[in-house]
Amino acid sequence: MSDAARRAVCPGSYDPVTHGHLDIVVRAAALYDEVVVAVLHNPAKQGVFAVAERVALVESAVAAAGLEDTVSVQAFADRLLVDVCREVGAAAVVKGLRGGTDLDYELPMALMNRHLTGVETVFLPGEPSLSHVSSSLVKEVVRYGGDVTGLVPDEVRDALLARLRDDH
Repeated sequence: MSDAARRAVCPGSYDPVTHGHLDIVVRAAALYDEVVVAVLHNPAKQGVFAVAERVALVESAVAAAGLEDTVSVQAFADRLLVDVCREVGAAAVVKGLRGGTDLDYELPMALMNRHLTGVETVFLPGEPSLSHVSSSLVKEVVRYGGDVTGLVPDEVRDALLARLRDDH
């Protein structure tokens, strides 16, 4: 990635990546020269997928969207988002908002990030048809035998079924 490029970070746990996440990544790629999808790991949380699996699933989805030339996927653990931005040379964080609750949660973090380093956060309204989709809800639906086709990439759906079908 060139130093002169306008670069943004799309952070998240992506456990798993959903079409809502991908909507934001695709739209961020239209606004910035380069986008780093930062798969963040919180050691205090037990995810369904290991970080390496999450990265692979996001990379597959990015490639399917034809964005592999401008979007990279990297894992980061145990550091502040502003440190990730500094490390990759990003001037902005791009976050999707499904509604007011997301804004209430994200705004204080955006203000703190700007306070700490000057990095700006750009909020993109999520696709209304996907406003009900979250990683946690998708996992719950799969655990109880529901169909998440159209809410996540097919590869993610298949991986969820393989991982969660025996848990319930």
